[in-house]
Amino acid sequence: MKALVTGATGFVGGHLVDALVARGDTVLALARRPAAHAALTARGATPVPGSLEHEDSLAAALSGVEVVYHLAGLTAARDEAEFLAVNEAGTQRLIHAIRDAAPALRRLVHVSSQAALGPSPRGTPLDEEAECRPITSYGRSKLAGERAVRASGLPWTVIRPPAVYGPGDREFLRIFQIVRRGIAPVFGSGTQELSLVFVRDLVRVIALAGSQAAASGQILHAAHPEIVLSREVARAAGAAIGRTPLIVPLPAFLAAPIVGLIGRAAAATGRRTVVNADKMAEFLAPSWLLAVAKAEQLLGWRAGTDVAAGMRMTAEWYREHQWLP
Repeated sequence: MKALVTGATGFVGGHLVDALVARGDTVLALARRPAAHAALTARGATPVPGSLEHEDSLAAALSGVEVVYHLAGLTAARDEAEFLAVNEAGTQRLIHAIRDAAPALRRLVHVSSQAALGPSPRGTPLDEEAECRPITSYGRSKLAGERAVRASGLPWTVIRPPAVYGPGDREFLRIFQIVRRGIAPVFGSGTQELSLVFVRDLVRVIALAGSQAAASGQILHAAHPEIVLSREVARAAGAAIGRTPLIVPLPAFLAAPIVGLIGRAAAATGRRTVVNADKMAEFLAPSWLLAVAKAEQLLGWRAGTDVAAGMRMTAEWYREHQWLP
């Protein structure tokens, strides 16, 4: 199968390229920066120049493509308009290019986010039919991208993962780096309920969504079924590196000014950050849980890596690649 991957230079996208190449697919990887081409070639993909901002480059990349895996997008932005310019408008440009350049497309797999759905009631995982109520600019932009895909008239599948971690991830690396110092600050009391997914589990269901007829026209949640408290994530990271961190709760009245200051400092220098006042609503929501039975019923997929095992494998990779001492 000939596939195009957008976002192939990112954390999840790189793992997806590996999985598709291992399956025997012919993989084209959209790459904005020429400096990324050598790494993509080493993974077995064919880099093609282009970006979501330029429809002509997308059309050139799509020639003969049967499946598009759309992972590219912004996770940090200076404002909501910047999020929408990529996560909605960029998706629209990709859709237009597919219509013109890939009329025989078999599937557009759009990787969205739990943020598009919004938080869940405590103790109650939300299924794919739940009403979407995003509470951040990022979540609203991801929902807008989903809606563009669903209205496209193309054969589509939407995958919604929660927080993703695993080898090569720089966001969870920060947790390990902090825990190595023997402390673990957590928002609220550390009892926020979370769904998580290990990256290798996630790319399995993304790849299945591009090849299985049952996935067409479906939104699918992709998470491990266990419910993990935020303080347990820190403890699992500590256990993976032989540390028992002191959990330090950060109640809202302390966390909000700190996060707001970080966000304002980034804005003043023109930098993007995921730590800002807009994200506080996500940090402090009591529960982010996904129901995951649908992917198992339709595709036979189930995440097999719980947080303890996933954190151990992640820590081993960090150490092997000297990201952690």
